[in-house]
Amino acid sequence: MAIPTKLLLSDLLKLNVRCDKGFDHGPVVRAWMHPPAHRILGWISRPSTLKLQREVWKLDQLKGINQQEVYVKGNCSISDEQTLERFPTLMNSNIFNRSGQRLGFLADFVFEIKKGKIQYYLVSRSNPLIPGTSRWRLSISQIMDKQPGSISCDIDTFNDLPIQKASLREEILTKSRKWKSQFDDLTYNASDRLEGWIDDQINDDENENIENSFISENNFHSYDDWIDNLDIDSSDEFNTMKEKDRKTSSINERDLDPWIE
Repeated sequence: MAIPTKLLLSDLLKLNVRCDKGFDHGPVVRAWMHPPAHRILGWISRPSTLKLQREVWKLDQLKGINQQEVYVKGNCSISDEQTLERFPTLMNSNIFNRSGQRLGFLADFVFEIKKGKIQYYLVSRSNPLIPGTSRWRLSISQIMDKQPGSISCDIDTFNDLPIQKASLREEILTKSRKWKSQFDDLTYNASDRLEGWIDDQINDDENENIENSFISENNFHSYDDWIDNLDIDSSDEFNTMKEKDRKTSSINERDLDPWIE
């Protein structure tokens, strides 16, 4: 029977314990943890709902897992509920951010079956016993301090953590934030394009005004030059015509006055 390398505690809590002799030792009810080292040492099963007796199993006794049962080899240790309540655990501890604000609960964790090392924790905003609640992944490096029933983390909100499992409400909120971000980007791009288009139009108008001014100035000078040339030409022509009139007048006077030779 294959044994996975990693296991979610909540998946272990769904299984019944069966020993190599074939006896059913009841469901797994809690983990046997060593919080200072972030390790799981084993688990506790409840053989009967009518008795306070509990059975403690070490992690190295695990020999196989299927969808309904976890198979163990060897004998268990017998204890009771009151004694096990004093075992240190981080499960259901309150999660606080770096400002001391309470964010939620520690709901689950993933551990290595061979050595029991906890890889990361899963935290929830609401009661972890409520089905369908969201889970965020909390790494061990983000834990600043841990006390019985409380864990201080180097985060501001759960949004600083990667989400492991989203509830329907969280999926809607995530999609809403994504759509809002996309809308803001679209609005910014459209505004940027509009400003660029307006600047281009202003530059084109300025260039056109400069060009029109240059053309008007050149035309004005050309017109003045034409007037100047016209005046010069007109003056010469007037002088020539005046000279011709003088000669004609002189000839006419001679013709009319017989005493003029």
